[in-house]
Amino acid sequence: MKTTTEFATYKKALIAGFLICISVFAYAEPIMVVGHKNPDSDAIFAAISMAYFKTAQGTPAIAVAQGEPSPETQFALNLFGLQAPRVVHKVAGQNVILVDHNNYAQAPDDLKQAELVGIVDHHSLGGLTSNNPLYVLIEPVGCTNSIIWRLYNEANIAIPPSIAGGMLSAILSDTLVFKSPTTTDLDREAVKSLAAIAKVKDPLKFGEELFLAGEADLKTAAVDTLFKRDFKDFDMNGVKVGVGQLEVYSFNLLKERKGEFLNKMKKLQKEQGYQNLVFMFTDIQSEGTELLVVGKDEDAIGKAFKVSLSNNSAWVEGLMSRKKQLIPALSKVFD
Repeated sequence: MKTTTEFATYKKALIAGFLICISVFAYAEPIMVVGHKNPDSDAIFAAISMAYFKTAQGTPAIAVAQGEPSPETQFALNLFGLQAPRVVHKVAGQNVILVDHNNYAQAPDDLKQAELVGIVDHHSLGGLTSNNPLYVLIEPVGCTNSIIWRLYNEANIAIPPSIAGGMLSAILSDTLVFKSPTTTDLDREAVKSLAAIAKVKDPLKFGEELFLAGEADLKTAAVDTLFKRDFKDFDMNGVKVGVGQLEVYSFNLLKERKGEFLNKMKKLQKEQGYQNLVFMFTDIQSEGTELLVVGKDEDAIGKAFKVSLSNNSAWVEGLMSRKKQLIPALSKVFD
């Protein structure tokens, strides 16, 4: 005869098994966890970490991506023995969780033909709608992976060292090794914990190595490749604005290619209907950004950052974050 404790444990096991069966039945196909277009490290590793988390909870999920990993992300994938997520461009008919974004411009083009079941993000609301209630977790922190790290802790699910290394890489990248104004205590706590799991002794030094690995092709890569590495479209009150950013230690090497970037921006404006294009050359060491602006509202954009543009560019002291500093200022221009 079972004791009360044994019966309670047995009952919990039955309930857990029942819930897992329900979740597997409800999601016969694995949920697709996907980051934004032109994925950065957070988009890639958030998809990987969230997919593992959901699967560990009993809901099968797979990580996918809307593009190939950048050199920085590939460096981390190789270092920690992870595979890059499969690249997909169609999610129609699938159950989908979005990570590191929550707007149509950055989501898969056919998202409206999919079933959106969840969002985990750290950006402002982007106007998505859904047919059914869904799980949404959006917080003002430096990185989506910091939020996911806390989910693991709350659920008491162990993070594999390889995934911990990827999550660590994403947080260090997104927070610019804690120099971004988006950095929070949660990001710092997550880095400390994940570094211990991944056996990274000096996270700050590793962060610098991560950025330098991502800069290996700054001099040789085609400008199209560099331009698309971290580029996003925004609809600002009906105005089409494209915003890109490269965050580097080798700032002088990047500035040598400023003319190529400006030519690319002018070409894109004519061919793809952008009213304005903005690109951030962010110097991690000096903690500022060379702002490149092409479009119909150049003067207004310059005034928004209290600078005068000369030859379509200006240095903006302290400008580090696209999400927290640049986009809010740009949005006010088009209110």
